[in-house]
Amino acid sequence: MADFKQDSNHYDTLKVSPDASQAEIKQAYRRLVKLFHPDSNQETADKEQIIRINAAYEVLGDSQSRLNYDQQLQSESQNLNSERQQRTASAQKHYQTTRKSGKDADEQVEEWLRLVYQPVNRSLCSILNSLEQQIEELAADPFDDELLDEFQEYLKNCKADLKQAQTTFRSLPNPPSLARAAAHLYYSLNQVGDGLEELSYFPLNYDDRYLHTGQELFRIATRLHCEAQASVE
Repeated sequence: MADFKQDSNHYDTLKVSPDASQAEIKQAYRRLVKLFHPDSNQETADKEQIIRINAAYEVLGDSQSRLNYDQQLQSESQNLNSERQQRTASAQKHYQTTRKSGKDADEQVEEWLRLVYQPVNRSLCSILNSLEQQIEELAADPFDDELLDEFQEYLKNCKADLKQAQTTFRSLPNPPSLARAAAHLYYSLNQVGDGLEELSYFPLNYDDRYLHTGQELFRIATRLHCEAQASVE
């Protein structure tokens, strides 16, 4: 995601008011992209302007990112302190979890498989097996607003599922006997995250390279996922 800077104003870039609705922001973004993108208007094409417009929409187009941006405009230091507190709380939780003891090794394996591996495995299967159909549907007309909306909604749902899977993965320490499977799951989740980020750039500039890169990262994630499954069997 683009860095937040107090000396720049994404609202001015998109020519909208700070009170604009999400629909108005999306409408303004698409109007400006069509104005400056070389594929739609050679006379007014401006690569640098497209970069600025994409950066602004990347922040303002998502309600949570926009809220974070507005808050940081008001008090950057307050947000940094909040992030530190969250990292500290997460580290403390992880430390407390890793100190949990007294369980038989077989019980630890069974618990990890039931509470971590199985739900993460289901999430990965759902995300990895759904991409090709989404790409095929989008290929019908990559510039169609409705198809783009559906593709972005798909990516949003995948990111939410991925976030939940990552949280689940961190909820328990993996048993030593399943360290190999846990490592493959971890790297598969990371590849899925990188792939979703690449795919998210396509609606911003219609560059097919982001689709191809995202698909390749998904293929790597699939291979790692299969290796995790093999390690558990």
